[in-house]
Amino acid sequence: MDTHVELTKKTTILFSPDLHTHLTRVAEKKGVSLGRLIRDACEAQYGSVSVEDRLQAVRDLAALNLPVSDPRTMKRESVPEMEDLGLGAH
Repeated sequence: MDTHVELTKKTTILFSPDLHTHLTRVAEKKGVSLGRLIRDACEAQYGSVSVEDRLQAVRDLAALNLPVSDPRTMKRESVPEMEDLGLGAH
């Protein structure tokens, strides 16, 4: 969320006591206000980007011709086995 957006619209939301307590604790742990926590959650869930824009981004990524292997090979390449490092059991 853009941190420089002027906040001018007010909405009242009613929560159950348990949910309010839970959200307040989450906000405290994150070091943000309850309002910021809820705004961030709404932005993440419903954002200002349309579903079509998101789908187009996925299509654009899928259309890239990148050197990608199968998952097992990629894991082996990124996290080699001990014997691949010459550190296997003796």
